[in-house]
Amino acid sequence: MKAWGDVPARFEPINSETLYLAKSSRDVIYKQLIADLGEASTLVAWPGETAATTSVERINKAFVKGLRARLAMVVSGFQQYPDGVRRSTDPDLSVANMYKIALDECRDVINSGKAKLEPSFETLWKKLNQENVTAGGESLWEIPFADGRGRVVFSFGVRHATNNQFHNNGSNRGGTAGPLPTIFYDYDVADSRRDVSCVPYRWGTAVNGIAQQELVGSNTWYFGKFRYEWMTRFVTSSNDDGVNKMYMRFAEVLLIAAEAANELEGTAAAAPYLKEVRKRAFAPALHPVKVEAYVNGLTSKQAMFNAIVNEHKLEFVGEMERKQALIRWNLLKANLELAKTKMYNFKNRTGEYADVPKTLYYKYKTDNVSLDIYGLNRGENVSPGVDYSSFGWNSLTDLRVESLFKAGVNPDNRQFWPIWQVFIDGSNNTLKNDYGY
Repeated sequence: MKAWGDVPARFEPINSETLYLAKSSRDVIYKQLIADLGEASTLVAWPGETAATTSVERINKAFVKGLRARLAMVVSGFQQYPDGVRRSTDPDLSVANMYKIALDECRDVINSGKAKLEPSFETLWKKLNQENVTAGGESLWEIPFADGRGRVVFSFGVRHATNNQFHNNGSNRGGTAGPLPTIFYDYDVADSRRDVSCVPYRWGTAVNGIAQQELVGSNTWYFGKFRYEWMTRFVTSSNDDGVNKMYMRFAEVLLIAAEAANELEGTAAAAPYLKEVRKRAFAPALHPVKVEAYVNGLTSKQAMFNAIVNEHKLEFVGEMERKQALIRWNLLKANLELAKTKMYNFKNRTGEYADVPKTLYYKYKTDNVSLDIYGLNRGENVSPGVDYSSFGWNSLTDLRVESLFKAGVNPDNRQFWPIWQVFIDGSNNTLKNDYGY
């Protein structure tokens, strides 16, 4: 359903009468999945309670409940049906019913004490790259890959131009995708998530097996949550890297709880969950302003919702969670259009980006490998010293901005793939495409 929308509902073994099925309403499938996950949560143990749940590579009760909460939010959210973008009209799948399920499941996980935030955002991602799979922390479940399978760092890590002191995985690994250059400036400068999530350098060509960090053009940024340099295993495969995909983590449970509580019980009920996420993002000395005053100032349901949407963006950069959330909030098109506007403002250094420097200044630290960069923060417009070299940082092109989505296309009515012709041809005329395909 995530790929195609409505699909045939198959919950029994195929027989001659059911060999060819037409598409079912996704609402029918949603109900089955919600019920199945409710049953599944009674059949598995909490993290660390049994030998089978000591690793996040195996399913546990905290994950099942978290997944059911995530699905309940999707079920009651906006999505593209064949007749348009809307919420479900099935009363069983109403916001009131689904948000109640989500909130109850999240509170079960939160109150269990069997999952918790990693105190340091950076340490959370170092543990993933170091392949620490002990259950009971922030990671609720990971798609497990053997050492020679999976392309998490290979595709989405900080780019490495060649083999070097950190890996032997091949040339031009990492950097297949990265954050928009504006995302870095959406963070508070004191937010510890910023420099973990957004990396402005790559690892250059190795000399005698040693690579240095280097700046690259066009305001190029990389996702920093996935890094060969944080791994403890030296990857020698020429294709895959073997690092797991963290499919769900406790921070999402907290933000779902905040969103559902805000809708059902009000801002005071939502505040503690949002505060917990922000407490990890900022140093304790900043909590009175960045956590307490900020969250306590969200006195309307809409203000709290907007803050949760923004916090979701800052928390999950590069984790492939944002698009689905924007769809269920009915904010996909609006946010993609906003991203284009912000990118043009950034390119021209106008509006909210007027004080963002166009030049970076850099030198190598004493290890002669790591960069010391000045000029990334707003207002850092003057060279910090003669020992720094300069680097132009204003080469964003219109083509890159427009590549966010194709001109003339409405992202809201392109939420799904078309069913491929080979499937339609093999369906005995039972399948067809919707959504204008």
